[in-house]
Amino acid sequence: MKINYKDKVELGNIPTKIQILEMLSKELNGPSVYIKRDDEIGLAFGGNKVRKLEFIMHDALEKKADIVMTSGGIQTNHGRLTVAAANKFGLKPVLVVTGEEPKRYEGNLLLNDLLGAEIHFAYNNDFDESMMNQNEANRIAGENKIKELVSLYENQGHTVYVVPRGGRSIHGTLGYTSAVQEIMEQEKQMKMKFDYVVTSVGSSSTIGGLLAGKKMYGLDAEIIGISVSRKESELKKLIIEQVNAFAEHFEEDIDINESDIKVFDGYVGEGYAIPSELGNEAIHLLAEKESVFIDPVYTGKGMSGLVDLIRKGVFKPEDRILFIHTGGAPALFAYA
Repeated sequence: MKINYKDKVELGNIPTKIQILEMLSKELNGPSVYIKRDDEIGLAFGGNKVRKLEFIMHDALEKKADIVMTSGGIQTNHGRLTVAAANKFGLKPVLVVTGEEPKRYEGNLLLNDLLGAEIHFAYNNDFDESMMNQNEANRIAGENKIKELVSLYENQGHTVYVVPRGGRSIHGTLGYTSAVQEIMEQEKQMKMKFDYVVTSVGSSSTIGGLLAGKKMYGLDAEIIGISVSRKESELKKLIIEQVNAFAEHFEEDIDINESDIKVFDGYVGEGYAIPSELGNEAIHLLAEKESVFIDPVYTGKGMSGLVDLIRKGVFKPEDRILFIHTGGAPALFAYA
């Protein structure tokens, strides 16, 4: 099967803008930093998942689904946008939130409630701490809850389409292989080329799409990921699995190995969704210098990695770096 980028629905304002962060670049006294505003892509406060959902929702409609189900953490951006996308096509949105139900709904959780999602909470406090952490235990609890709900609804005669956590899927990967083509076209319009493209890495689906797109279309820029949750070794395994599955499905000749993947895992802090000192500094820095808001779960940690690497002299002064703003600002209101 060959890739057909027309096999999608329209959810986002694409292409998204690329802007230079002049004041930030000056403050860091380093390379020129640019930002791609996928946070302004549209649909329910936007974010990178919109690109993926254009292809995922097309697949869901092709499969005649009447329920769209997914899972994520309490401040899941993916969940918010999946729920919003389902609403646009009259499909019932079901969201499994991995964590304890809070007394007060804030940030993305509040928005999911406003969007009318059927919300279920999955939390596991009975696990072997030597084998896994709380986040992993909750993720497994979420997967089990998804299976339970799918069985329940299918027994009632519904067709359920399950969107993997983070949109990490073959169709989701298309969102950022196509974004590579978009970036390359914008490079032509701007009469320049980027030396690096930097993104936050959670489920790995965004960086996986970028790396596949780089291989397919010849993007010169090196792709760098800043992990917000997992170790480098785990991410490399996930990315290779994702790209290989994508290549096999679409019959693309993509050769990828660990040496193609550059991921920094030193900016996670105490753990996923736990704000870090460097992340908080990056949030303040970008707001004060550029009036751009980033969040403490994803983009704050991603930007903190980029800022720290610049300060450590990893990049040359003449380099041009593109940071992909993957969204997430609504989570700010839950971390006041």
